[in-house]
Amino acid sequence: MKPLDLLQKVYGFTAFRPGQEAIVNSILSGHNTLAIMPTGGGKSVCYQIPALMMDGLSLVISPLISLMKDQVDHLNEIGISATYINSTLSSTEMNTRLNDAAQGVYRLLYVAPERLESDHFQQLLQRVPLSIVTIDEAHCISQWGHDFRPSYRSLAQWLSHLNPRPIITAFTATATQEVRNDIAQLLSFSPEHTFINGVKRENLSFSVFHGEKVRDFALHYLQEHPADPGIFYCATRKEVDALHHFLASRGFLVGKYHAGLTEQERQQAQEDFSFDRIQGMVATNAFGMGIDKSNVRFVIHCQMPRNLESYYQEAGRAGRDGEASACILLFSPSDVQTQKYLIEQSQMAPTLKQKEHHKLTEMIRYAHTQTCLQETFAHYFGDQPGEPCGNCSNCLDEGERTDVTVEAQKIFSCVKRMRERFGVSLTAKVLKGSASKRVKELRFDTLPTYGLLNNYTEKEIVHRIQVLAAEGYLRITDDEYPVLTLTSKAIDVLTGKQGVLLRMKKVSTPVATPVHEDLLERLRALRKELSTKEQIPPYMIFPDSTLTDLARTCPSNHQEMKSIRGVGEKKLKKYGETFLKAIQAYVTEKGITPVASSPPTKSSSSEQKEPSHLTTWRMWHEEGISYEEIATTRGLTPSTLDNHLLRAAQEGHPVDWNRLIPTDQEPLILRAIEETGGTQLRPIKDKLPEPISYTTIKAVLAKRAEQQ
Repeated sequence: MKPLDLLQKVYGFTAFRPGQEAIVNSILSGHNTLAIMPTGGGKSVCYQIPALMMDGLSLVISPLISLMKDQVDHLNEIGISATYINSTLSSTEMNTRLNDAAQGVYRLLYVAPERLESDHFQQLLQRVPLSIVTIDEAHCISQWGHDFRPSYRSLAQWLSHLNPRPIITAFTATATQEVRNDIAQLLSFSPEHTFINGVKRENLSFSVFHGEKVRDFALHYLQEHPADPGIFYCATRKEVDALHHFLASRGFLVGKYHAGLTEQERQQAQEDFSFDRIQGMVATNAFGMGIDKSNVRFVIHCQMPRNLESYYQEAGRAGRDGEASACILLFSPSDVQTQKYLIEQSQMAPTLKQKEHHKLTEMIRYAHTQTCLQETFAHYFGDQPGEPCGNCSNCLDEGERTDVTVEAQKIFSCVKRMRERFGVSLTAKVLKGSASKRVKELRFDTLPTYGLLNNYTEKEIVHRIQVLAAEGYLRITDDEYPVLTLTSKAIDVLTGKQGVLLRMKKVSTPVATPVHEDLLERLRALRKELSTKEQIPPYMIFPDSTLTDLARTCPSNHQEMKSIRGVGEKKLKKYGETFLKAIQAYVTEKGITPVASSPPTKSSSSEQKEPSHLTTWRMWHEEGISYEEIATTRGLTPSTLDNHLLRAAQEGHPVDWNRLIPTDQEPLILRAIEETGGTQLRPIKDKLPEPISYTTIKAVLAKRAEQQ
């Protein structure tokens, strides 16, 4: 059986996601393989399919007990024999599972890295023929990674003594170039078998809010999204307890999770969240990699994390099912001081502390940049530059840019007159005209720039300085006490060679794809009933993305339901008839025509707010309005319009590809796809003439996937 056949039969998907097929083929060809894939990008499929196709056992090294259990439960649910060995088992249970593994009962065995430090366990494992060893969350190997674990690093020595040596695979979602190099060097991964699929996730909408009151924001968000499960991350246990009490006292079903709770309390909270008994979880980052819930619709960081790796990994727990989800950062200047304090109080070596200060600076830059937030991640993690996502708060901000050249010159002049030796806070005090003791001691109240921005608050001046730093006009050093220095861009502004345009941000939250909402609620209730009966989390029956498609298309038979993403043969056989009866009852009751058996039509609901990308699609596809007219009417760039149409196509809306893809470019792109043997954009682009854009390549890939 071919990999694609297994993908459809076991998982219910008709096509691989971008990058998956190349990784699977590399492993099946016997190559040690390193893959950098975004959270929710389907990395587990990449090592599970080879495990099903190769003789012997596939050993998966996973960091958390709860994560192992969720993954094993899910595998068994879809018909894949798997088990785990961890500290919750007795010696007898452990030996029994290893004996069964040696006899070929299991295809996959999950263990923690610390288990492999035991000589006794290594001896027991010797009698089990291993085909593949997969290292999940491989960034934990690197001392430069944000979750470094010594037990991960010692894996290299254990692997070197295995005979015969299995295929080694490693997967992670958050790895800078430095971390990638460390992993590759330690485990001897060659560049030709290292796959970097990028960090961008088109279904996630990233936003940054400044000056929001956490409690008010959380309260209003839950009120406006009553059916959306999500996570509120807080920096400390105290903040978790306070926000949890505030929301619970106002009638919201929320749980809490932090290291100060008992093991039983943490397990109960996580189970309640997995089984949809509660809507939200208020947690510290102790509620981490063990989350395998696919339908998390929002992740809100109530305080700023220390670095972009942690933030992207935690925010990336939203929308793992591919559905539109929100990732929101609530920034407060006090967060910076908190994180600096935590760095200095740690037991890290001085060189590592300086590294952490640098990462904190990059995190602050993210919170203030006016460029695409997805592109900011791509740049930080060493991805190839691309086009703006068209979906983050910066891309969606339609506010006018304001000329702030004069204000910027005042700020730059002040930094210069302070001899580029002081930080953001003191610079803001001087510009405000503060009478603080420190300002007077240094005689900065005598500077010509003293009080030049006294019409602003210090907080507003600090924000302006941080934005100018994020835009590359100022540099903030990575020291414990960082100082401001001028860049060449600032010099050009001071000398009148360049102006500065900035805009005030307007943040919007994503709107769900139009579906029969009352049917979706019925299907969720049915899923909950089955989940309670079978004692498995609801998302293991069907993820939200599958329920959404069912509620949109209303399939009337097994063949139509089988075409829905996430409906494999086993799940169709087990749950198909139950869900089809519920859908048919709804269709009969409402007297509607199912989308599955007729072309989709424009929604007649005037009360439902139409998502931006569907507005573009409707104007272009149904009303025949030209690109130029849409761009002018809606104030959007051509690249944003392209992304809107591609997203609509991926959701199943018909698109006239001939209007989107120039006829003379499609054959060239298809040839380049065949030559590169994959779907990574940069290798394809390198084989094409310069005028062919990334957007056109993505359109051809989408059309190709649609026709497969």
